[in-house]
Amino acid sequence: MQYDQFKERLITEIENLAPEVNKLNDQLADYPELGGEEYNSSKAIADLLASHGLQVEKPFAGLPTAFKASIEGEGDKKIALLVEYDALPGVGHACGHNVSGSISLLAGLAFSKVVEAVGGRLDIIGTPDEESDGGKVIMAEQGIFDDYDLAMMIHLDSRNRVNSRFLALDGLEFSFAGKASHAAAAPWDGRNALNGVQLMFHAVDMLRQHVKDDVRIHGIIAEGGEVCNIVPEKAVAHFFIRSKERDYLDKIKANVIDCAKGSALATQTEVKINKLCPTLSDLKPNKAGDDLIADCFLEFGLPDNREEYGSGSSDIGNTSYCCPTLHPRLAITDTGASLHTREFAEFVKGEPAHRVIHSGAKILSLASLKLFNEPWIAERIRKDFEIPENR
Repeated sequence: MQYDQFKERLITEIENLAPEVNKLNDQLADYPELGGEEYNSSKAIADLLASHGLQVEKPFAGLPTAFKASIEGEGDKKIALLVEYDALPGVGHACGHNVSGSISLLAGLAFSKVVEAVGGRLDIIGTPDEESDGGKVIMAEQGIFDDYDLAMMIHLDSRNRVNSRFLALDGLEFSFAGKASHAAAAPWDGRNALNGVQLMFHAVDMLRQHVKDDVRIHGIIAEGGEVCNIVPEKAVAHFFIRSKERDYLDKIKANVIDCAKGSALATQTEVKINKLCPTLSDLKPNKAGDDLIADCFLEFGLPDNREEYGSGSSDIGNTSYCCPTLHPRLAITDTGASLHTREFAEFVKGEPAHRVIHSGAKILSLASLKLFNEPWIAERIRKDFEIPENR
C-alpha cells in the first residue's frame, strides 16, 4: 500500500475515533489533577487505549501515573508520542495538557487501526507532572528516550508555531536564618532573616540590568515571619532562573547565588541554598524536524510561524538531549489569552479543543508516517541531532 493510501486511512480513523477522545478530553478538563496525582486521568487514558486492544504498561518508569503502550509494525524506526495530562493549582488545565495529551492519544489510536503503516514501533508514553517534578526528566535520566528516532507532541498556544524554543531553567530555594527577638523591646538582639531576603531581591533586580535579553529571573517570598512584633528568624525565597543556553544559565545562577550570600553577609544572617525543582534543559533545535512539521502544517493549510519563539520552560527539553524531539504548537484561541490563566482554561473543552485535537492528531500522524516511509527524513533529523553546537 502506498503512502497516500496510508495517509487517507489514518485521517479516516482520526475522524472515527475523535468523538471518544473528545469525550475523554472534556472529562479531564472537568476533573483536573495536579502533577504526580493524575491517578484518575492516567487511568482513563490507559483504559481507552486498552479498550482498543492495546497492551498498556502502567505504572511505567517507576512513576505511578505514567504509562506506555506500543504498536509494532515492520521496520526499524522508533517514534514516541508523548501524552501529558497534569493540571495547575487553582486554574485547572490552563496550560491545556488535557488537549495536548488527547492529540497524541488520537494519533496513536489511529495508528493502532492501521498497523501496517507503522514502519517499526510507535510508543504512546504517558508523561506525568510536567508542571512540577518533570516526569520526562525522570524518564530521561533512566535512558528511556535514548534509542528513539523521534519523540514529539503538540502543545497549545494562542498562535500556531512550527517549533518551540524553551529556556533552560534552574529553581533554587534560599533559606535565610537569623535570630528572633522582641521587635520593640530589644530589636538590637535580633538578626532579621526577612531583611536578608529583601536585600537579595534588590540585588537580583540590579543584576537584571546586566544580563542578556533572553534571561528571566523571577522569585517569591515563600516565608517571611509570623508576627510583626518578633524579628523574623527565618525567611525563605524561591527563584526560577532561565536562559536560552545552559552554559550562560550556569553563569547567571552563580551570580544569583552571590546575591544571596552578599545579602546574608550584609544582614548578619546565614543562607542555605537548595534545589527547588528539577533542572530543565533548553529544547535542542532540529532544523530537519522543523522542516518536517512545516511540511505537515502546509499540507493542512496552517500558517508557518517557525520564527516565533516562546520564553517558557518544559521538561521536554531534557528529552531533546536524549533523542530528536519536536514540540510544535497549535492555536486554540485567537483572543491573545495567555497560558496559565483562567481565560485560557475556558478553551480546553468543547468545540475549540475538539478542533485542535483533530488537526493536531493529523499533524502528528502525518509526521510519523513520513518518517516511517521516507528514510532520508530520519537520517536528516538524526544528523541535526548529532551536531554538537546545535543548541
